[in-house]
Amino acid sequence: MDINIWFQSAKMILIMMSLLWIVSIILKNASIVDPFWGTGFVITGLYVFFEGKNNSDFGLLVMALLMVWGLRLSAHLLFRNLGKGEDFRYQQFRKNFGAKHYWWISFFQVFMLQGVILWIVISPLVMLLGNPERAFNLWLAFPGLILWLTGFVFETVGDWQLMRFKANHANKGKLLTSGLWRLSRHPNYFGDAMIWWGFWMMAASCGLWWTVFSPLLMTFLLMKVSGVVMLEKSMKTSKPCYEEYIKNTPVFFPFIRF
Repeated sequence: MDINIWFQSAKMILIMMSLLWIVSIILKNASIVDPFWGTGFVITGLYVFFEGKNNSDFGLLVMALLMVWGLRLSAHLLFRNLGKGEDFRYQQFRKNFGAKHYWWISFFQVFMLQGVILWIVISPLVMLLGNPERAFNLWLAFPGLILWLTGFVFETVGDWQLMRFKANHANKGKLLTSGLWRLSRHPNYFGDAMIWWGFWMMAASCGLWWTVFSPLLMTFLLMKVSGVVMLEKSMKTSKPCYEEYIKNTPVFFPFIRF
């Protein structure tokens, strides 16, 4: 049952991302994949949830947490990018590969790549939600919930503080160094990582320890690939005061410098 539902979820993600790719061609905007990221997890989770006929209280709780995280993230990114057109990163990809060819290159480079990452990261929840007969260990599930809540506060409040800071025209050219941004240079990314460690602990409470590759991959991507590294490089060149911020504030984990 577990392996079967895992591959069924892969088919669902393939169809979902292919349809999104077609929409991106029509709109000439590959960056629509970003606000869809969280929603993609929700759609996949709901598919597995109903396919597995999961009506357990624990399954309902985990599904609710996934929906809260995914829909909030999508709403935040959609609002942030509204009316701005295609993100500069994708415009650069389009320029590098050539506008005439990028429509099909983007299928693999953007949509299928993110689809594969989504499939890997959501694996603990696919296995959990797809099998309602799995019993859970409260002593592991509860710390997982606490970890999830901690991560959600860091991600949500961090995003809100940054959005409010940028909305104030008096802050143009300045750097946000207060609130959660005083504890970490990337509190929202830290929060996202903690959310997935929380999800994994909830899955581990059902015996799904082996899915630890999910939070490991998410943390690695946030710290070394698409999150911290890219933003740090940009901030160092665009914000002269960023070097001082680096000296006084941990890069990722609050209070921890390394």
